[in-house]
Amino acid sequence: MIDFSQLIEANAKRWATAHVTGVGFGTVALRLCADQARAQYQELSDATEVPWYVIAVIHEREASQNWDASIAQGDSWHHVSVHEPAGRGPFKSWQEAGYDALVNCSPYAAKWTDWSIGGTLTLLERYNGLGYFWRGVPSPYIWSGTDVYRSGKFTRDHHYDPDVIDSQLGCAGLLLNIQRITSEPIGEAK
Repeated sequence: MIDFSQLIEANAKRWATAHVTGVGFGTVALRLCADQARAQYQELSDATEVPWYVIAVIHEREASQNWDASIAQGDSWHHVSVHEPAGRGPFKSWQEAGYDALVNCSPYAAKWTDWSIGGTLTLLERYNGLGYFWRGVPSPYIWSGTDVYRSGKFTRDHHYDPDVIDSQLGCAGLLLNIQRITSEPIGEAK
């Protein structure tokens, strides 16, 4: 079993000083917070106890908020998934696919209990994989578009390129903007 306390502490420290440098975070955060979207996220949150905003940023990173795609890996929930985690589905709804992803797939987000900001960011990093952690670099999945991240990306499974810059919006910048839009404190216990 991995002790995540170092990563939780590192992510909390990074959050405390992070500044958004990329563009587009506000627009995407508004879309994630829209009433209809938020209702879907809250319904899944109620079923899994994963905060709605965590589900929202996972949905954006994994599927660009496509409601026909699973938050597990972005594959269509209408068919059996081919990307990791492979072999999931088909499902009857986005909610059912999301429940499966959060309850039955690694990192088993529904079992996570540390929703402090360091814990939240660590769960999100685990969701994408710990390859960056093992290299001692901030994960672009979390930090892309902030001053915490410079470069380095897994361009495919098990292939890391230190010179590639992730162009997707990172979870931390999205969460900072969701917090600004909703005035809800992000990273406090549910």
